[in-house]
Formats: sequence, structure tokens, C-alpha cells
Amino acid sequence: MHIFGKTGLTVLPLLLGLLFLAASLTPSLIPRGWQTQGALGGLLMALGYLIGRVCVGLWWVLGLPKLKGRLAALVNLAAAIPTFVTLVLCLGQTQDWQNGIRSRMGMELVDSSHTSLMLLLALAVFTTLVILGFLVRLAFDVLRRRLYRYMPRRSADIAGFLLTVLIITVVTRDGLLDKVIANLDKSVTVAQNLFDTAPPAPNGSAIPGGEGSLIDWGAMGQPGRDYVTAGPDAAAIAAFTGRAALQPIRVYVGLAQDETPEARAGVALAELKRLGGFDRKILIIAMPTGTGWLDPGAVDTVEYMHGGDIATVAVQYSYLQSPLALILETRSGLDQAQALISKVHGYWKTLPKEARPRLYIHGLSLGAWSSMHGTGLVALLDDPINGAFWAGPPFPSAMWTSINAEREPGSPYVRPTIGDGRLVRFAAHNQDAGGPEGWGNMRLVYLQYPSDPIVFYEPTSVFRAPVWMTEPAAMDVSPEMQFIPVVTQFQLAVDMVLANTAPDGHGHAYYGPDYVRPWVAVTDPENWSEADSARLAAHCDAGFKLGCRH
Repeated sequence: MHIFGKTGLTVLPLLLGLLFLAASLTPSLIPRGWQTQGALGGLLMALGYLIGRVCVGLWWVLGLPKLKGRLAALVNLAAAIPTFVTLVLCLGQTQDWQNGIRSRMGMELVDSSHTSLMLLLALAVFTTLVILGFLVRLAFDVLRRRLYRYMPRRSADIAGFLLTVLIITVVTRDGLLDKVIANLDKSVTVAQNLFDTAPPAPNGSAIPGGEGSLIDWGAMGQPGRDYVTAGPDAAAIAAFTGRAALQPIRVYVGLAQDETPEARAGVALAELKRLGGFDRKILIIAMPTGTGWLDPGAVDTVEYMHGGDIATVAVQYSYLQSPLALILETRSGLDQAQALISKVHGYWKTLPKEARPRLYIHGLSLGAWSSMHGTGLVALLDDPINGAFWAGPPFPSAMWTSINAEREPGSPYVRPTIGDGRLVRFAAHNQDAGGPEGWGNMRLVYLQYPSDPIVFYEPTSVFRAPVWMTEPAAMDVSPEMQFIPVVTQFQLAVDMVLANTAPDGHGHAYYGPDYVRPWVAVTDPENWSEADSARLAAHCDAGFKLGCRH
């Protein structure tokens, strides 16, 4: 507090914190409940307070004029009045702002923003963070004062700061963080029901993990077992299409099958050949999400439209939820996708063109990111694949970023037009990919919702508005959303955490009906009409046996 007294700017850090709290109330991509808003508001209030303290400290260090007496009081009062007015106005708008997002997503409106509870939670979070900051400062002071005995004051200050950072890093990374990761790994591994806890293996040789299979049923994990045993069978497909159908082939290799991505990919290829996957009309390499889950809405729909004459192969690369896998196991999905696509594409190229299936790549979320990485120049240029369909591509995806950079001037960032649409097209909840006509030799389609923060998070939003925020708001994005330096960054980060809580067709909640027409555009099924697409979408949306919902 001595610095505040020396500058006369005694309350400005707290006022800046209150402004950050007010700014946190503005709408972003995903609706927030009062608990989330309270936590976000308290965090940003503490951040604003910290920034204010740093600025006041710089004022003092730079030797700028000291404010005294009445002048200091007037400056503090002049800053306080608009700050409290802004906070009161934002509090009054909070419910309308959140309901504005909810109405655009077809959600039930809330009748209260629980302002008092939200503010109490924000104050608790703010107080906790300030106390932690005080303890860190206290540790720094103790360390540097001990070092004064052995070195000059300035050197001791720098060394004390570095030691404080090192201690905090060791405690959090090698202590708390390691324990959290270990507990997460243990819990998700248990949830996979591996080996001794696995259910009995299926009878018959036509299913991975069954008689004669090269895949270990116990190592497959629960997401893989659910995948290969679920989905429409030949009878269900025939009943829907009114034509004879085949039993779709699904191959899935669990993470516990082998130690290396290459070995797991080799097992997947061998099993695919054993089951006759290369004799089908359509072959899809599908990368799952972080836990190993494959969206039924993505796979079931394409099996229906091709009469079951289709094979899909997937390999698990993690047990963690996608955001954790992205942060903690960044290379695992990329390496597995590269190995699997290389193995399958390499064998596929050796087959006669007139006798081999059409080859496609697919992935949702982290599966999209990894499979885009695995779809390298060889898959795109050397006897290339027929196409790919990616849903919810995460913002770090290099291929998605480079394609988006080629958008036609005037086309929206959230659904760009790329050239004449012969190679790449984009689809959304209320817009399809333009049908199977007008394509070149390869077809790439992206399904992305404008309100999906996993796709449209922007790391530079600390200081610069994302491109999509400079354009008219999309149908499910609030027009009241405004760019606020620093604050927008944290709002979008919270949105990513909440992305899967949005209703189907918004945020990161991709669902069956929206997969239908992009798959038609990419794979161009025979004897298929727009009426068939509408019927399949309705069948999926009704939640029949197809099981397309998340």
C-alpha cells in the first residue's frame, strides 16, 4: 500500500478490478450460469486489480508527479463514479444478455441472474486470489531479504524473484499438477473397463475382438466396444432404405493393444483386411476424440446412405477428455493419425483402382485435428484419397487455418467460400455443403458451428479482436458480444470449457442430422435424393435406433 500512498492513486487498482468485473458480464459465445459468471468475474476482477497495481507501481518507479490532497481525492472520485455506474448498468443487463444467447440457441430463458449470489461468489474468488497473491509477495520479500546478506540489493531482488517463480513452478507442476494428472489417468483408465474388468468377448468371427480376431477385446476399451457392437445392422439399413443391405464393417483398436502408434496401426490394417474392408465400396479412416469416442451420428448416417457397403477403421490414442489430451498428450493423436493413415493409404494404393474402395478421412473435434495432421502431402497428392469430412476442427489445426486464409473476399469467416467450391466447402447447422454436384476429383468438407469456441477461439484476443467479431453476428451468436482487450480472451477460454453444454447444433455439440448432407456432398451415394437426406435427418433427430445423439 505504500506505493499507492506515494502516488496518491489509492483506489485505482480496485476500480480497475471492478471494471473488469463489469466487462466480464457481457455476453460471449456460450450462455453462462451464475456460478460460472461469479467465478469468471472474480478471476477477472483480481486480474484487473493486479494490472492496476502494476500500473501504479510503474507511476511511482518512473517518478511521475505525485497527486496530493484535494487533487488526489478528485482524481479517485472522478474514476470511481463512472466505474460504479458501468458496473450497475452491466449488472442490470446481465439477464437480458444471457437470455439473448439462449433464445438464439433455442434454450429455455432464465428468469433471474441471481445477482447477489453471483457477486458473493465473485468476491470470494477475488479475495482468495488476492490472498494467494499476498502470500506469494510475502515469500518473495522473505527470500530477497535473506539474499541481501550475500549480494547487492538489486541482484538479490532479481534472484528472489526467480527463486519464487521456481518454487511455485515446482510445487504446482511436480506436486499438485502431477497428482491431478495421475488421478485423472487412473479414473479414466478404470472407466475404459480394460482386461479383467472387460465384459465377455462377442461370439463369431465377423466382429473385432471375436473369434479369430487380431484385436484384443480386453484392450479395446469401452468406447471401442460400444462402437463395434452398436450402430445399424444390415436389417435396420434395409428396412430404412427399402433395398438389400450389407452388414457395415467397423474396426477399432484400443490404446492398450500395443505400445506404439505404428504397431496399433498395423493391427488395425491387418484386421481390416481380415474382415474384407477393402472389398467394400466405401472405406473411412476415422479418428476418435480424446477418450476414444466416435460420434454415432457421424458413422451411422453414412452407413445408412451407402446401404452398409462400407468399412470404417479407427485407433484410440488417449483415455483423457479432448481438452486434457490436447494439453497433456499433444503428440499422441497426431502420431497415431499419421501412422494409421499412412498404413491404410499405403496399402490402398497398391490395389487396382477399379477394384478398391473409395477412401475418405473423418474426425470430430480432436479427432479432426489429428486426422488433418495425418492427412499429409502423400495422402493428398500421391494417388490421393477421395475426400474428407471434418467436424468441429479445433483452432490450432494448421490445415484448417491455411484453408481459411484462402477465403474469398466478402465471405464470412465462420463459413468461408474457398475458390469455386470444387475442392473445399463449409457447412453449418442451418447450411449444408451444397450437395454432391460441382466438385473436382477430391472433396473436403468442414462442419462447424459459428458459436463453437473450440473452433473460433483466438489466442491473440488478449489484444486484438478475432476476425469473426468484426463481422455481422451469425444466427446463434449474440449481436451484443463486443471485443474487450484481455476480458474477451478469458470469456472465450471459459466458453471452451462450456462448449459441450450448448444444445445440439450449437457450440461444440455436433449431432446426427447435421452430418447427413455433408456426407452426401463428400461421398455422393448412389440412388440418393434430397428427400432421402431429409428422411434420414428426421429419423436421426427422432432418436430411433440410429442413435445419432451425443
